[in-house]
Amino acid sequence: MTSTRLDGKRVLLTQSKDFMGPALSEVFRRLGATVIEDERRLADDATLPGAIVQAAGHIDVLLVHLALPAPSTPAADIDDAEWREVFAHLVDPMPRLVAAVLPQMTERRQGRILVMGSAAALRGQKRTGSYSAARGAQLAYVQSVGLELAPQGVQLNAIAQNFVDNPTYYGPEVQANPRFQERLKRDVPLGRLVSAEEDALFAAYLCSDAAACFVGQVFPVSGGWASR
Repeated sequence: MTSTRLDGKRVLLTQSKDFMGPALSEVFRRLGATVIEDERRLADDATLPGAIVQAAGHIDVLLVHLALPAPSTPAADIDDAEWREVFAHLVDPMPRLVAAVLPQMTERRQGRILVMGSAAALRGQKRTGSYSAARGAQLAYVQSVGLELAPQGVQLNAIAQNFVDNPTYYGPEVQANPRFQERLKRDVPLGRLVSAEEDALFAAYLCSDAAACFVGQVFPVSGGWASR
């Protein structure tokens, strides 16, 4: 039986201290992976993604984990500065990371790249124009480039998450708020937040040898919110 463990895998995790980074690192390590963490945001230096990949050496799995708190700007007030900032953090580093890691993966004809994206790209929400657009660009990239890379032995997929327990959006004060609890009951069929561990375990599965059949796919992880 093909294993869902990650023994012997070298995993590069970007922006490792933000958003889902700590949960991903803990779960991947528990499943046997060696996790190379980089804490930096990658928006300010176009050469940094390539340098991170080069410094990591052999990479079996690239976790494209890019995070930025979502602005809540009305459409009429989204200015060029906000638009550029959101895309600089969430979109621009992605193709740079992928391009940097591809030579070694295609040479071996083996590799996994997983983008930790957002279900905000799958279902409209008010006052999230810049953020949803950037997250949508991530998923469109995955769907297109995933088809290109599969014949070369490299699988590129994405998780599109929302209502997953993480400190960026759902800290203790948010979760304790009765209005938020009512929103969970109303909008999330699961009736609760997806735990960080559940999300990270699914990410680990997609990066394991057992998940060898997925090509350019986007997997919603949102407790049913994205399916409503």
